[in-house]
Amino acid sequence: MILQTDIKFVPGVGPKRAGILNKELDVFTLGDLLRYYPYRYIDRSRMYYVHEIDGSMPYIQLKGKITAFEMFGEGRKKRLVAHFTDGTGFIDLVWFQGIRFVENKYKANQEYIVFGKPTLFNNRWNIAHPDIDPYLSEADRPDGLMAMYNTTEKMKNHYLNSKAVQKIIENAFGMINGRLPESLSADVVKTAHLMSFHDAVENIHFPRNPVLLRDAEFRLKFEELFFIQLNIVRYAADRKDKLNGFVFKRVGKYLNLFYEKHLPFELTNAQKRVIKEIRKDTASGKQMNRLLQGDVGSGKTLVAVMCMLIAMDNGFQSCLMAPTEILASQHFETFRGLLSDMDVNVALLTGSTRKKERADIHAGLLSGDIHILIGTHALIEDVVQFNNLGFVVIDEQHRFGVAQRAKLWSKNEHPPHVLVMTATPIPRTLAMTVYGDLDVSVIDELPPGRKPVQTLHRYDKKRGALYQFIREQVKAGRQAYIVYPLIEESETLDLKNLEEGFVHIREAFPEFTVCKMHGRMKPAEKEEVMQRFVANEAQIMVSTTVIEVGVNVPNASVMVIESAQRFGLSQLHQLRGRVGRGADQSYCVLITPYELSADTRKRMEIMTESNDGFVIAEADLKLRGPGDLEGTQQ
Repeated sequence: MILQTDIKFVPGVGPKRAGILNKELDVFTLGDLLRYYPYRYIDRSRMYYVHEIDGSMPYIQLKGKITAFEMFGEGRKKRLVAHFTDGTGFIDLVWFQGIRFVENKYKANQEYIVFGKPTLFNNRWNIAHPDIDPYLSEADRPDGLMAMYNTTEKMKNHYLNSKAVQKIIENAFGMINGRLPESLSADVVKTAHLMSFHDAVENIHFPRNPVLLRDAEFRLKFEELFFIQLNIVRYAADRKDKLNGFVFKRVGKYLNLFYEKHLPFELTNAQKRVIKEIRKDTASGKQMNRLLQGDVGSGKTLVAVMCMLIAMDNGFQSCLMAPTEILASQHFETFRGLLSDMDVNVALLTGSTRKKERADIHAGLLSGDIHILIGTHALIEDVVQFNNLGFVVIDEQHRFGVAQRAKLWSKNEHPPHVLVMTATPIPRTLAMTVYGDLDVSVIDELPPGRKPVQTLHRYDKKRGALYQFIREQVKAGRQAYIVYPLIEESETLDLKNLEEGFVHIREAFPEFTVCKMHGRMKPAEKEEVMQRFVANEAQIMVSTTVIEVGVNVPNASVMVIESAQRFGLSQLHQLRGRVGRGADQSYCVLITPYELSADTRKRMEIMTESNDGFVIAEADLKLRGPGDLEGTQQ
């Protein structure tokens, strides 16, 4: 079949270029080449004049003559400069490679059409390695949209720039007799009103007009999503058919004792519903793979504890995997607090667990003496072996790769039941696409007594009142977070640097202890700062977004987010979730400049109006688009 033809047989490729395309672009066949789509399009119908050039133009097209050639530099620094004019001004055309070829091909005082990216060097405009075509008559004038292809440094060194790639694709099209075979069934094409596959591929590379280009993009995007979903449905169906799971037949003494004597508060209806869904899965004989979505503070951990007790009632061990040591330690303390009066052995295993303790834990897991293990990535190491692992909880899914999740499956003869907990609600419209291999449970109500966080939007010029408010909160015994978006000076974004912010906050609050935390610190340093804050030895924490996931300090009641316009909605919601964990009224203050785009203003409004993670996730999807749905990038 023509699409399987080796790329080296396409005119203009050959064995050497084929090797480069294989390595750099993963393109091996004619079919791969046709599916190497452009990343943007340039309107070639417009001609510019030299006197119009300014710094804002990404590409320009000029018509004029080369007046003279000049050579500069020696050896590797050698460059050829052609002085080009259209009668309104001069621009330099510059080549650093292929100089002899250029000298032989282009002549002075002939008309050419020049296309490329203008840059200013020593107060003169120039275009490096421009595209040049002879202009003999109006028929030579390019028109319409030109596709631009991503190329690598290595490709450019072998003269495989965007134009060369386009030429090769044009040659590949010339090899096709008739039309490309349709990749979707006729009824799908008809129902979704799609362009044919052949026309879509042709118009994505050589668009005849903007309308056909839009139809081609829609057709190819539709197809990509269609096959992702088809794969997910197939995968989910296969899993249900093939993967037998452990059967948790009964609810016994552990769960009953906990429910009757040690439940910290009445379960919400949502929690009861989720536990029933998990009970049904674990009793079915098939392996459970369930996503538990619940807003910050909705009581997901309590559900996890109760499910682990059901596993114990059936003779199985459980483990909980958290993305950071701080979080693992917090879960460990929570579990110990909840289960302290029961005969349940809970252990903690992280990267910093000492050797002797580690050996004891390994022995306890193998003998079955340890019922519940809590830890970080250390849990998936091969040396960690269980006596009978039956239930796995993964906290904050997006911090774990899909491959890591699969590694836990090999810890027993059947894969254990898996519960993935996330506080970043995924819009219902996307849940199927992103987590198609997981069944979804939702906790959509907060436990009684939790006060919703009050969110305020303030401008950065009015800090006096804000600092007074923070001072009052801290004097009343509370603590505050102040979050900055960047750690280093960035020339392009005039953001307040964390270091400057730290000094500024220390000066503004000399009577309090201020600590700081950022992603460049070693895990042990972060741990130490966090423990100081948890113990209220520091009252204000200045931080980057490293505190976004799961940190639990019930006494912290104020979250100030500097340059809030730099954050997406879901990140703002995650950060807000760090406060409001105790009984006190908590506050989240979004600081921005007064000048805001319409989109940003909308984001601030959504945050101040809603505490519902699902509403926010849907709004985020509308404002930002869905992002990367495929593969292991999460």
